[in-house]
Amino acid sequence: MEKYIPILKRTQLFSGVGEEEIGAMLNCLQARLCTYKKGEYVLRQGEHLDKILVLVGGKLHIQRDDYWGNRSIINMVSVGEMFGEAYVAPESGTLMNDVLAVEDSVVVFFDVKRIITVCSSACRFHSIVVQNLFFAISEKNRKLVQKLTFMTKRTTREKLIAYLSEEAKRQNSSSFFIPFNRQQLADFLSVDRSAMSNELCKMRDEGLIEFEKSCFKLL
Repeated sequence: MEKYIPILKRTQLFSGVGEEEIGAMLNCLQARLCTYKKGEYVLRQGEHLDKILVLVGGKLHIQRDDYWGNRSIINMVSVGEMFGEAYVAPESGTLMNDVLAVEDSVVVFFDVKRIITVCSSACRFHSIVVQNLFFAISEKNRKLVQKLTFMTKRTTREKLIAYLSEEAKRQNSSSFFIPFNRQQLADFLSVDRSAMSNELCKMRDEGLIEFEKSCFKLL
């Protein structure tokens, strides 16, 4: 666990907390380290979640399959990011989506009750972690609203333009990498992969974009 403390220090949850203090808090927060192989489920839809997970290695997809097996990628979790903060409230219910390891991954689970309740030892930095948790919930809500702007676009091209434009702004460059392959991007935008690929080629032919695999350039 100790070797992952530098990664935990860079996370939003432990922003403003030193490595030594994080090490001291791991027992207090009942931290548990778990590893997952690529393609293995970390959490399944319908499970009750009373933990917050922080990814310290690999990559996770938050996804949902319908009755016919059609997949939608709701979000992606990269190293240093967390999942589960939306289920902090006891009445939040069960998980609405699956969490899948799309690479070999390492996850640290933290007990929600131990985070939101001041412990008997009154850790000096516990209040900072609680504050960071609520900031993280606010940021997650912002990202969900952002994705809704993609989903409300009527056509595949409009969705692509909205997404690629947002990525260019986020990475502050007209040239950037996206974290999805073609199928994953189609699942994220809830569009047909073939139709999306055709639209990307049309946009390239019209001089709007250039791309090579996951690297894009807006012209």
